[in-house]
Amino acid sequence: MGKKIKISFEAAKIELIGELFDTQTAKKVWEAMPLSASINTWGEEIYFDIPVTQKLEPNARAKVEVGEIGYWNIGKSMCIFFGRTPASSGDKPVAASPVNIFGKIIGDPKVLKDVSAGDEVIVEQIE
Repeated sequence: MGKKIKISFEAAKIELIGELFDTQTAKKVWEAMPLSASINTWGEEIYFDIPVTQKLEPNARAKVEVGEIGYWNIGKSMCIFFGRTPASSGDKPVAASPVNIFGKIIGDPKVLKDVSAGDEVIVEQIE
């Protein structure tokens, strides 16, 4: 797919660029943009509600990589992983349950350490 998105956190003055993969989940998220929500945190993962309903895809997984963007179907949430989560046993993030990985952050996702639960996120298409 290769489509790009901008993920903005005004309170923390952070902007990230993400690249979407060619998946059904990515297409649905793209079509739902622009998105705006209050974020939640779970260790070094942020997640927020999005108006997308999608079943788990065959390659859904709980063990993810730093910088991956996923869709958690149980919570109808977009997730961005930037480090250890409460489910991690090592340095890599582990989701609470399998997620559809539909994109990745371009650049360093560790800047997300500066965002706080309750901050607003805006996700927009970049043409």
